Amino acid sequence: MMTRRSFPALKLSATSLGALVGVLCLAGATAAHAAGPGNAARGAVIFAAGDCVGCHTDLKAKTAPLSGGAPMPTDFGVFYAPNITSDKVHGLGAWTEAEFKRAMREGKGKGGEFLYPVFPYPAFSGMSDQDISDLWAFMKTVPASNRASKAHETKFPFGMRPLLIGWRVMFFHKGPLAPVAGKSAEWNRGRYLAEAVAHCGECHSPRNKLGGIDEKNAYAGNPAGPDNQNAPNITQHKDGIGSWSVGEIEEILNSGGKPDGDYIGGGMGLVVEGTAKLSAADRKAIAVYVKSLEARASTPKPAAAAKKG
Repeated sequence: MMTRRSFPALKLSATSLGALVGVLCLAGATAAHAAGPGNAARGAVIFAAGDCVGCHTDLKAKTAPLSGGAPMPTDFGVFYAPNITSDKVHGLGAWTEAEFKRAMREGKGKGGEFLYPVFPYPAFSGMSDQDISDLWAFMKTVPASNRASKAHETKFPFGMRPLLIGWRVMFFHKGPLAPVAGKSAEWNRGRYLAEAVAHCGECHSPRNKLGGIDEKNAYAGNPAGPDNQNAPNITQHKDGIGSWSVGEIEEILNSGGKPDGDYIGGGMGLVVEGTAKLSAADRKAIAVYVKSLEARASTPKPAAAAKKG
């Protein structure tokens, strides 16, 4: 993704985070439980783990946090993540919780319009009702910015939103994400966090010509990832992280430190800042799930990129 930096105004104190460790382990564990009132403190951790800042803030322009993102060029045009502050005109201030939940669960905007999947609602749809309610409670605390969202610059005919009906039929599976029978609670928790909340597969998987995730090669890396950065293979293949232990995966999610002594950089910088706010148990759960991913050879570079070296 983009070059990252943290925003202190959106970070929880160490004391607050410590109080969340036990509670967060229960949030979103199953979609069968009815959601209670939203909890902004829990929502702040979900927000961080979902890396919302990375897309919804123009870091290079140094604009207000969550007031709208930098351009995201794709084969279908240039997209801009909108202002999601509490501003009633330009942000989410006039939205209801039901409208927010519909956006997350169904990929539909305030007026019911289909949202472009550059917003990773196919992953967020898997989140539990409680986690979405908690996230909404936190979003209402984000300071308002009156910066107007930029209109997408789509290529013809992709600006015609009704075309998304076909895309959704092929690539969208409405959540919430159901636990997999026969798998441990820890593995299911890790799958939930990796696939729904942190949406790891959205960046680390190659895309087909229609922009859908190539499920046969999920997590095998995407050389043409967000912001044209390489999202590496994180499967158990030798091309990926097959030699890494669960503990080493936990460490990279906590500090960004890699087994070779180097530290993660580029687009993963703020991602790690977010996963570091999860409990140790949740980071281990993600590591257990990632360690179980089927070994797949790395996605080759596109021909044009390969020629450039």
